[in-house]
Amino acid sequence: MKVIFIKDLKGQGKKGEIKEVKDGYGMNYLIKNGYAIKATDGSMNRLNRENQEHELAENLLIKEKKSEKEQLAKEKLIFSMKAGKDGKVFGQVSTKQIKEELDKLGYKIDKKTIHLDHPIDTLGEHIVTILLHKQVTAEVKVKVVEK
Repeated sequence: MKVIFIKDLKGQGKKGEIKEVKDGYGMNYLIKNGYAIKATDGSMNRLNRENQEHELAENLLIKEKKSEKEQLAKEKLIFSMKAGKDGKVFGQVSTKQIKEELDKLGYKIDKKTIHLDHPIDTLGEHIVTILLHKQVTAEVKVKVVEK
């Protein structure tokens, strides 16, 4: 019996995957518990339609994130911190602080997507990488000046 998985099931299949399973297992476990549906012409057409809709939505999201990337490239975040004689600041600029500044500018970015290559603990300009989408990475300039 061929089934289409409608939910991920560890070790068996992922959502949208089509697999050949034994009749009893398919009917009594997968279909009964809502993990899969029987693969018929109608369900295959529905799966294809859903995959196309998902692809269109994904492409639209990528397009939006690319425009957001272009806007972020124009931004420059300025942090004023106390510093010692050698240009080292007391403390460092955190991802939370960067997120708060971006929130003030109207961006909705999760702090977990902000990636620092190295701690920002010196005066000057630094480049911070932000993962907007699996396929879209933005960079924003962070400038640390002395108080």
